[in-house]
Amino acid sequence: MASFTNQDLRRAGLKVTLPRIKILELLESAELHHMSAEEVYKALIEQGEDVGLATVYRVLTQFEQAGIVERHNFENNLSVFEITQDEHHDHLVCDNCGKIVEFHNKVIEEEQLKAAAEHGFKLSGHSLVLYGICNDQACKDSVK
Repeated sequence: MASFTNQDLRRAGLKVTLPRIKILELLESAELHHMSAEEVYKALIEQGEDVGLATVYRVLTQFEQAGIVERHNFENNLSVFEITQDEHHDHLVCDNCGKIVEFHNKVIEEEQLKAAAEHGFKLSGHSLVLYGICNDQACKDSVK
């Protein structure tokens, strides 16, 4: 995972402000790599930070535009953000609990490149999201 500094914020044309620093620190240290704006807001409030939800949305949008974070819009109609990573990865999303798992599969990556070439495309990027039910007991129990 990439690590961003105050200098990176300045290079992106962003002032180094306390809310930006706190949000960046939170995203970099988060146990869950994918957080919604609301989750970021709640975590900051729990840490005793005086920040508004509108500020969190604004900062996340600025970080996205600067390439510091990536926004993912999964089928559950929830946008989540993660720190931009050096290596591409894809996602598994649980239809029941919303759990998100990152994975990288060399064969899938190679097959995507092969399919693009066969159809005369040069890929500039892609997003692969697989949906299903995770192996958490509560999720397995809920599916009959």
